[in-house]
Amino acid sequence: MKNIKWLSLSALFLAILVLVFSGRNFLENSSCGCGPPSVDEAGEYDSSDKQALWQNQPVDYQMVEIEPSPETLALSSGAVLGANTDERWIEIDLSDQKIYAHNGDNVDYEFLISSGKWAPTPTGEFRIWIKLKYTKMEGGRKDNNTYYYLPNVPYVQYFYQGYGIHGAYWHNNFGQPMSHGCINMAIPDAEKLFYWTSPVLTQGKWVVYPSKDNPGTKVVIHD
Repeated sequence: MKNIKWLSLSALFLAILVLVFSGRNFLENSSCGCGPPSVDEAGEYDSSDKQALWQNQPVDYQMVEIEPSPETLALSSGAVLGANTDERWIEIDLSDQKIYAHNGDNVDYEFLISSGKWAPTPTGEFRIWIKLKYTKMEGGRKDNNTYYYLPNVPYVQYFYQGYGIHGAYWHNNFGQPMSHGCINMAIPDAEKLFYWTSPVLTQGKWVVYPSKDNPGTKVVIHD
Protein backbone atom coordinates (compact mmCIF):
# COMPACT_ATOMS: atom_id res chain seq x y z
CA MET A 1 0.00 0.00 0.00
CA LYS A 2 2.85 2.36 0.88
CA ASN A 3 4.54 1.61 -2.45
CA ILE A 4 1.32 2.38 -4.36
CA LYS A 5 0.89 5.66 -2.48
CA TRP A 6 4.53 6.60 -3.14
CA LEU A 7 4.14 5.80 -6.84
CA SER A 8 0.96 7.91 -7.03
CA LEU A 9 2.68 10.87 -5.42
CA SER A 10 5.67 10.51 -7.73
CA ALA A 11 3.42 10.41 -10.78
CA LEU A 12 1.58 13.52 -9.60
CA PHE A 13 4.88 15.34 -9.01
CA LEU A 14 6.13 14.42 -12.47
CA ALA A 15 2.85 15.58 -14.04
CA ILE A 16 3.17 18.94 -12.30
CA LEU A 17 6.76 19.32 -13.54
CA VAL A 18 5.64 18.57 -17.11
CA LEU A 19 2.88 21.19 -16.91
CA VAL A 20 5.23 23.82 -15.46
CA PHE A 21 7.90 23.13 -18.08
CA SER A 22 5.39 23.16 -20.93
CA GLY A 23 3.89 26.45 -19.77
CA ARG A 24 7.30 28.04 -19.34
CA ASN A 25 8.39 26.81 -22.77
CA PHE A 26 5.23 28.22 -24.36
CA LEU A 27 5.71 31.62 -22.74
CA GLU A 28 9.36 31.71 -23.75
CA ASN A 29 8.58 30.92 -27.37
CA SER A 30 5.50 33.06 -27.88
CA SER A 31 4.07 36.39 -26.88
CA CYS A 32 0.36 36.30 -26.17
CA GLY A 33 -1.59 39.24 -27.48
CA CYS A 34 -0.23 42.73 -27.93
CA GLY A 35 0.35 43.25 -24.23
CA PRO A 36 -2.03 45.44 -22.21
CA PRO A 37 -1.42 49.20 -22.29
CA SER A 38 0.21 50.85 -19.30
CA VAL A 39 -2.03 52.66 -16.83
CA ASP A 40 -0.68 56.02 -18.02
CA GLU A 41 -1.07 55.23 -21.73
CA ALA A 42 -2.17 58.44 -23.46
CA GLY A 43 -2.99 57.04 -26.89
CA GLU A 44 -1.15 59.87 -28.62
CA TYR A 45 0.95 59.72 -31.78
CA ASP A 46 4.69 59.64 -31.02
CA SER A 47 6.51 61.43 -33.84
CA SER A 48 9.91 60.76 -32.25
CA ASP A 49 9.71 56.96 -32.63
CA LYS A 50 10.87 56.29 -36.19
CA GLN A 51 12.06 52.66 -36.04
CA ALA A 52 9.70 49.69 -36.37
CA LEU A 53 10.66 46.00 -36.33
CA TRP A 54 8.64 42.91 -37.26
CA GLN A 55 10.12 39.41 -36.92
CA ASN A 56 13.48 41.05 -36.15
CA GLN A 57 13.41 42.91 -39.48
CA PRO A 58 13.02 46.67 -40.06
CA VAL A 59 9.64 47.72 -41.37
CA ASP A 60 9.22 50.30 -44.11
CA TYR A 61 7.60 52.54 -41.55
CA GLN A 62 5.98 55.66 -43.00
CA MET A 63 3.04 56.13 -40.66
CA VAL A 64 1.81 59.67 -40.20
CA GLU A 65 -0.71 61.03 -37.75
CA ILE A 66 -4.19 60.26 -39.07
CA GLU A 67 -7.10 62.67 -38.88
CA PRO A 68 -10.50 61.06 -39.42
CA SER A 69 -12.84 62.61 -41.95
CA PRO A 70 -16.27 63.97 -40.93
CA GLU A 71 -17.78 60.91 -42.65
CA THR A 72 -15.70 58.60 -40.46
CA LEU A 73 -16.59 60.47 -37.27
CA ALA A 74 -20.25 60.20 -38.22
CA LEU A 75 -19.98 56.42 -37.84
CA SER A 76 -20.10 56.94 -34.06
CA SER A 77 -23.75 57.93 -34.33
CA GLY A 78 -25.75 55.17 -32.68
CA ALA A 79 -22.70 53.38 -31.24
CA VAL A 80 -23.60 53.92 -27.57
CA LEU A 81 -27.24 52.88 -28.00
CA GLY A 82 -26.13 49.89 -30.08
CA ALA A 83 -23.71 48.77 -27.38
CA ASN A 84 -26.31 49.18 -24.64
CA THR A 85 -28.86 47.04 -26.46
CA ASP A 86 -26.29 44.76 -28.16
CA GLU A 87 -27.82 45.76 -31.49
CA ARG A 88 -24.28 46.62 -32.55
CA TRP A 89 -21.80 43.83 -31.90
CA ILE A 90 -18.67 42.37 -33.47
CA GLU A 91 -18.30 38.80 -34.68
CA ILE A 92 -14.86 37.41 -35.47
CA ASP A 93 -14.75 34.13 -37.40
CA LEU A 94 -11.28 32.63 -37.04
CA SER A 95 -11.99 29.90 -39.61
CA ASP A 96 -12.82 32.44 -42.32
CA GLN A 97 -10.40 35.09 -41.00
CA LYS A 98 -13.15 37.69 -41.17
CA ILE A 99 -14.73 40.26 -38.89
CA TYR A 100 -18.39 41.24 -39.10
CA ALA A 101 -19.94 44.40 -37.67
CA HIS A 102 -23.54 43.46 -36.88
CA ASN A 103 -26.23 46.10 -36.55
CA GLY A 104 -29.54 44.46 -35.72
CA ASP A 105 -30.38 42.19 -38.64
CA ASN A 106 -27.84 43.89 -40.88
CA VAL A 107 -24.07 43.56 -41.29
CA ASP A 108 -22.66 47.06 -41.66
CA TYR A 109 -19.10 45.89 -42.37
CA GLU A 110 -17.28 42.71 -43.34
CA PHE A 111 -13.47 42.83 -43.37
CA LEU A 112 -10.57 40.41 -43.69
CA ILE A 113 -8.40 40.00 -40.59
CA SER A 114 -5.23 38.27 -39.45
CA SER A 115 -5.59 36.42 -36.13
CA GLY A 116 -3.08 34.54 -33.99
CA LYS A 117 -0.25 32.57 -35.61
CA TRP A 118 2.49 32.57 -32.94
CA ALA A 119 -0.07 32.50 -30.11
CA PRO A 120 -3.79 31.67 -30.30
CA THR A 121 -6.52 34.27 -30.38
CA PRO A 122 -8.89 33.69 -27.44
CA THR A 123 -12.44 32.60 -28.23
CA GLY A 124 -15.57 33.56 -26.33
CA GLU A 125 -17.62 36.66 -25.59
CA PHE A 126 -15.88 39.87 -24.52
CA ARG A 127 -16.37 43.63 -24.27
CA ILE A 128 -14.12 46.42 -25.48
CA TRP A 129 -12.47 47.72 -22.31
CA ILE A 130 -10.27 50.49 -23.74
CA LYS A 131 -9.78 52.25 -27.07
CA LEU A 132 -6.58 54.08 -28.05
CA LYS A 133 -5.97 56.01 -31.21
CA TYR A 134 -2.31 54.92 -31.13
CA THR A 135 -0.12 52.76 -28.93
CA LYS A 136 3.28 51.06 -28.97
CA MET A 137 3.49 47.26 -29.03
CA GLU A 138 6.56 45.15 -28.26
CA GLY A 139 7.05 41.43 -27.69
CA GLY A 140 8.25 38.12 -29.06
CA ARG A 141 11.87 36.95 -28.93
CA LYS A 142 14.90 37.88 -30.98
CA ASP A 143 16.47 34.41 -30.79
CA ASN A 144 13.55 32.77 -32.64
CA ASN A 145 12.83 35.70 -34.97
CA THR A 146 9.45 36.57 -33.45
CA TYR A 147 10.51 39.90 -31.93
CA TYR A 148 8.47 42.96 -32.81
CA TYR A 149 8.71 46.63 -31.88
CA LEU A 150 5.84 48.60 -33.38
CA PRO A 151 5.30 52.25 -32.46
CA ASN A 152 2.12 54.13 -33.28
CA VAL A 153 -0.09 51.11 -33.90
CA PRO A 154 -3.38 52.77 -34.92
CA TYR A 155 -7.01 52.25 -33.94
CA VAL A 156 -6.49 49.87 -31.03
CA GLN A 157 -9.49 48.31 -29.27
CA TYR A 158 -8.58 45.95 -26.43
CA PHE A 159 -11.29 43.42 -25.67
CA TYR A 160 -9.57 40.94 -23.30
CA GLN A 161 -6.47 41.65 -21.23
CA GLY A 162 -3.70 42.34 -23.78
CA TYR A 163 -5.66 41.13 -26.80
CA GLY A 164 -7.00 43.76 -29.15
CA ILE A 165 -8.31 44.65 -32.58
CA HIS A 166 -6.06 47.13 -34.38
CA GLY A 167 -4.65 48.38 -37.64
CA ALA A 168 -1.42 46.85 -38.98
CA TYR A 169 1.14 48.62 -41.17
CA TRP A 170 3.82 45.89 -41.02
CA HIS A 171 2.14 43.33 -43.28
CA ASN A 172 -0.58 43.13 -45.93
CA ASN A 173 -1.41 39.43 -45.65
CA PHE A 174 -4.93 39.82 -44.33
CA GLY A 175 -7.01 36.68 -44.56
CA GLN A 176 -4.15 34.62 -43.06
CA PRO A 177 -3.08 34.24 -39.39
CA MET A 178 -0.18 36.65 -38.79
CA SER A 179 -0.35 37.88 -35.20
CA HIS A 180 0.63 36.97 -31.65
CA GLY A 181 -3.04 36.61 -30.74
CA CYS A 182 -4.47 40.01 -31.59
CA ILE A 183 -6.74 40.80 -34.53
CA ASN A 184 -4.84 42.64 -37.29
CA MET A 185 -6.78 44.70 -39.83
CA ALA A 186 -5.95 46.91 -42.80
CA ILE A 187 -5.73 50.46 -41.45
CA PRO A 188 -8.68 51.90 -43.44
CA ASP A 189 -10.85 49.00 -42.21
CA ALA A 190 -9.64 49.37 -38.62
CA GLU A 191 -10.47 53.08 -38.73
CA LYS A 192 -14.07 52.44 -39.79
CA LEU A 193 -14.56 49.82 -37.08
CA PHE A 194 -12.90 52.03 -34.43
CA TYR A 195 -15.43 54.83 -34.93
CA TRP A 196 -18.34 52.39 -35.34
CA THR A 197 -17.88 50.83 -31.88
CA SER A 198 -18.39 52.04 -28.34
CA PRO A 199 -17.07 53.52 -26.12
CA VAL A 200 -17.12 56.51 -28.43
CA LEU A 201 -13.88 58.47 -28.69
CA THR A 202 -14.80 62.12 -29.03
CA GLN A 203 -12.88 64.43 -31.34
CA GLY A 204 -9.69 65.77 -29.81
CA LYS A 205 -9.33 62.77 -27.47
CA TRP A 206 -6.83 59.92 -27.78
CA VAL A 207 -8.03 57.30 -25.31
CA VAL A 208 -11.38 56.28 -23.84
CA TYR A 209 -12.60 53.73 -21.29
CA PRO A 210 -16.17 52.42 -21.18
CA SER A 211 -18.65 53.67 -18.64
CA LYS A 212 -22.31 53.20 -17.81
CA ASP A 213 -23.20 55.93 -20.30
CA ASN A 214 -20.58 54.92 -22.86
CA PRO A 215 -20.34 51.10 -22.72
CA GLY A 216 -18.02 48.77 -24.58
CA THR A 217 -19.25 46.97 -27.68
CA LYS A 218 -19.66 43.20 -27.40
CA VAL A 219 -17.07 41.07 -29.23
CA VAL A 220 -17.79 37.41 -30.00
CA ILE A 221 -14.90 35.26 -31.31
CA HIS A 222 -15.32 31.69 -32.55
CA ASP A 223 -13.54 29.09 -34.69
